[in-house]
Amino acid sequence: MSGFFKSSIGRKVAMALSAFFLMFFLLQHLSINILSVLSPETFNEVSHFMGTNPIVQFALQPVLIFAVVFHFVMGFVLELRNSRARNVSYAKNNGAANSTWMSRNMIWTGLTILAFIGLHFIDFWFPEINTKFIQGDWSGTMQGVDGFRYHEELVHKFAHPARVIAYVVSFIFLGLHLAHGFTSAFQSMGGTAGRKKTLQTIGKAYSIIIPAGFIFIAIYHHFNH
Repeated sequence: MSGFFKSSIGRKVAMALSAFFLMFFLLQHLSINILSVLSPETFNEVSHFMGTNPIVQFALQPVLIFAVVFHFVMGFVLELRNSRARNVSYAKNNGAANSTWMSRNMIWTGLTILAFIGLHFIDFWFPEINTKFIQGDWSGTMQGVDGFRYHEELVHKFAHPARVIAYVVSFIFLGLHLAHGFTSAFQSMGGTAGRKKTLQTIGKAYSIIIPAGFIFIAIYHHFNH
């Protein structure tokens, strides 16, 4: 197994697998969050289930955190290992003409997303961990709020315009990251043979719809708090 990760192909395959997992998570996360616009009551119920279900909390959540850390660490490792070879290639050829802006700047879009994840943790994950594991409150309720607290907390976070702007900018960078990463993940797994254009089309749609959905949620709650 250690030899697998030491090889260039092994690292790319591992990177692609973590990318698939995180792209599925983004789709699932958006599906739940859009309920905060369509049906706050349903959003509260689903959020409470996800926040108290032991399988989600103690099995899936650690896997998700590991996948996020692994994906970014592996991405930086691949970028550092490939930078020298790519610089030599660009010296001989016009790099800008042979690759897209997204592919040349994946590390910068990745760093922006990593910074956003830190903000997102501060906004939602750390307070949730504090409430459940430090205060020991798994009720999902809040004083002065009728029903579960999740929708109220979500709307409260997007009341400040600076936070909305930060989220919007971050999701734009996420879209740029996904625009290249989606097809790249399939290519690393050898899945683009004969259907690269189709995958590129699906990837473009995914990289637009997912970030646009999250941006819509942030802006909607800002103007409807």
